[in-house]
Amino acid sequence: MNIVVTGGTGFIGRPLCASLCQEGHRVTLLTRRKDETQRSFGSAITAIEWDGKKAGTWEHCLDGADAVINLAGAPIADGRWTDARKRLLTESRVFATRLLVEALSRCASKPRMLISASGIGYYGASDDRVLDEGAAQGQGFLADLCLAWEAEALRAAEFGVRVVMLRTGMVLEQDGGALPKMLLPFRLFAGGPILPGTQWVSWIHRRDHIGLIQWLLATPNISGPVNAVAAESVTMNRFCELLGQVLHRPSWLPVPGFALQIALGELGTLMTTGQRVNPARALSGGYVFHYPTLEPALRAILMKE
Repeated sequence: MNIVVTGGTGFIGRPLCASLCQEGHRVTLLTRRKDETQRSFGSAITAIEWDGKKAGTWEHCLDGADAVINLAGAPIADGRWTDARKRLLTESRVFATRLLVEALSRCASKPRMLISASGIGYYGASDDRVLDEGAAQGQGFLADLCLAWEAEALRAAEFGVRVVMLRTGMVLEQDGGALPKMLLPFRLFAGGPILPGTQWVSWIHRRDHIGLIQWLLATPNISGPVNAVAAESVTMNRFCELLGQVLHRPSWLPVPGFALQIALGELGTLMTTGQRVNPARALSGGYVFHYPTLEPALRAILMKE
């Protein structure tokens, strides 16, 4: 397939692009750092300059493509959610997706599908209820952001493009995301859960996140929201207990929720609340997870060290 990717230099995008190339696909990467990206990937991909803000000659690469994978967006947890940070998070997702879809609408030969990133933040903070893709939108900044983000992607369906919104949970690997931030206190024998500890963690191994995208590219009967999480959600207490077991460290020093609120403001609620999310559409569609449960996933990641 001829596949165009935005956000292809990040924690998920870089290994995804490498995997797509290994599968024999032709990958074009829209990036703010064209020369650096081209040097990094070499001849395996074609890098084209875009800034996610304005139309340009980059649009030509969409014409005749088979699929577009939209992963563009500033990192959610890289700073306090000030008004300026919220604007950046919104513009880098909602506005960039709008720009991309408007470009798709002008293509003479439109891509057959658009896979656009989203997040389980769509569901807001929840209790013990199991949430599948039919659950209602929740409340809060992330829920509103995800709704607006998905609405821009869904506009591509108006001109015949199959649209999938990939609602992603906590992606686990050792070279990025939340896991490395959790490892240091455990290695210093000072690890423990973020209180209250009963909040649910819906996670996915990065290999399965990439696997889900590749599966969706080859599964033409699925559109709409797809939860990118493993089948086994766990509480924060259980997550940290298993992490301690794999590292042969205790999980004994809890992190008070109020401390995160003081340090991170509204962003702290991302750590102290959660959602119990089920990948119903992936399971019913036949995707087979490499890591359906947490302990083998953690062992696969941490035993590589």
